Amino acid sequence: MSKRAVLEVIALDTEDAVAAQAGGADRLELVTDMSADGLTPSTTTVAAVRAAVDIPVRVMLRLCDGFAAGDVERLVETSGRLRDAGADEFVLGFLDDAGEADLAAVERVVAGLDGCAWTFHRAIDRAADRDALRKQLDGLPGLDAYLTAGSAAGVDDGLPTLLAEAERGGEPGYEQRILVGGGLRLDHVPRLRSAGIDAFHIGSAARPGGWQAQVSKAAVAEWRTALDDA
Repeated sequence: MSKRAVLEVIALDTEDAVAAQAGGADRLELVTDMSADGLTPSTTTVAAVRAAVDIPVRVMLRLCDGFAAGDVERLVETSGRLRDAGADEFVLGFLDDAGEADLAAVERVVAGLDGCAWTFHRAIDRAADRDALRKQLDGLPGLDAYLTAGSAAGVDDGLPTLLAEAERGGEPGYEQRILVGGGLRLDHVPRLRSAGIDAFHIGSAARPGGWQAQVSKAAVAEWRTALDDA
């Protein structure tokens, strides 16, 4: 394929961001506290990262562990502060107790983003009905990607779902880009690329030294080469 695949890398700070860009990342997902699977970073971190790199940065809007929205008005206030610090792309996703999209919370937060692009994150992999969730969210302003492994257990288990959803691209609820992440390995890439999937998200794969270490430019470059060659 001639179309360059998107490589998104999780960053926790400016050092991560600089290394990821140097290795060939196209975009960052900026978070804090990976022990809780990624929470909203500080406005200071957002401003510093935006000043340090010139690739797009998607900032997590998630104030507590789990996939409940929690205090929605606090989320809206936080998004406003993040935008003031330079954030113009976001990552979010909320489920209710039944595992359905918390549409009221999502709509309220998205309204505060005023058209900014955003990704619905891996809450989709915990949804009671993925198809229903996609159709519930269809048409929300700014939604352009789903970060998904196809399964809560990761890409190994979710691969059939990812391939099936790729085949439905363009249908209502399936216009958004599939951004594959969650247990993603290099050996998954050829099959995903052959199915037309063109966006990939890595976290631990960019950190051979673990989450206590910085992003490795060399590890990111290995992924960049693999995506370009697939």
